[in-house]
Amino acid sequence: MEIIQVNAASRPSRVYCGAGAAERYRELYAGAETFVVTDSNVYALYKERIAALFPSAAVCVFPAGERHKNRHSLFSVLDAMFAAQLHRRSVVVAFGGGVTGDMAGLAAALYMRGTRLVQVPTTLLAQVDSSVGGKTAIDYGGVKNAVGTFYQPETVLCDPAFLRTLPRRELVCGLGEILKTGVLDAAIGEKIEQNAARLRELSFLEEIAADCIRFKARVVAEDEREQGGARKCLNLGHTTGHALELAYGRRSHGAYVLIGMWLESFIAEREGVCSPDHARYVRRMVSLGMKRIPVFPQARGCVRYALLDKKNAEKGSVSLTLSSGRGAWREVSLPASAYAEYLARLEVRQ
Repeated sequence: MEIIQVNAASRPSRVYCGAGAAERYRELYAGAETFVVTDSNVYALYKERIAALFPSAAVCVFPAGERHKNRHSLFSVLDAMFAAQLHRRSVVVAFGGGVTGDMAGLAAALYMRGTRLVQVPTTLLAQVDSSVGGKTAIDYGGVKNAVGTFYQPETVLCDPAFLRTLPRRELVCGLGEILKTGVLDAAIGEKIEQNAARLRELSFLEEIAADCIRFKARVVAEDEREQGGARKCLNLGHTTGHALELAYGRRSHGAYVLIGMWLESFIAEREGVCSPDHARYVRRMVSLGMKRIPVFPQARGCVRYALLDKKNAEKGSVSLTLSSGRGAWREVSLPASAYAEYLARLEVRQ
């Protein structure tokens, strides 16, 4: 069991990584009033485990899927919290993937101006990324994560046992964020390349997940609210990925991050941000998680979604986090017309 400290300015967090991490809840929160938020898919899979881990807890179940990460689900969770008569010392447990963590975290931040929050991520993506760092949100007005706040969990319990039940789609989703971190951190990238054949082995995923969490903990400690600049590096691949995800759906968030990284490597090369050799390196990393980039008919039309991205510095432009070298990055803003022409690369078979 490894404990990673996240020294965020607003509230420090501890991340417990390793076998049996979920079991630590009973020890850490003995006697605390517990309220569990989960989705219908996770509840069907782990109903008995939830009852065993949180025997006296009220459980709120909302419909699974990104399309339910909205104000209606958020207020159904808040309604259930009021019905349970929670108080500010109650502990809200987000038990599930990224959607659950984002929405339960936002509910915890809003209820009585803040209750205690524990994240128990059950997907690879949530373990390596969304459960750590305090971003909480719902989608609104056709924009991902448009309504939210920064609200740090007290504790994150990353138990690799949950990964054994994941379908291949969810593993690819998590690999997207792992490979992104490998591009951002040279040591992690080298480790991934040396263990490419083990990328779907649970023992290696557990090990590399801890590396990714340590990297993110350093970034969050430096720039918790994405104001000083350092945390913007985590947006690598996300501007294009989010735009495609909103337009086309179906694939996982992590898959779209990989597609975004692939396209943005060409943008970085053409805009003089990185060398051709480094652009090819980024694409090699992407290929470890996705062998072939899909075709997106009328991809240029996705520029309208990119223009709604909250990361944009000014109206009419699209902000991108681009990899400029191993362990290096740069933020670039492009006119919408120029970005749309880059999107056209996705309209033909690669």
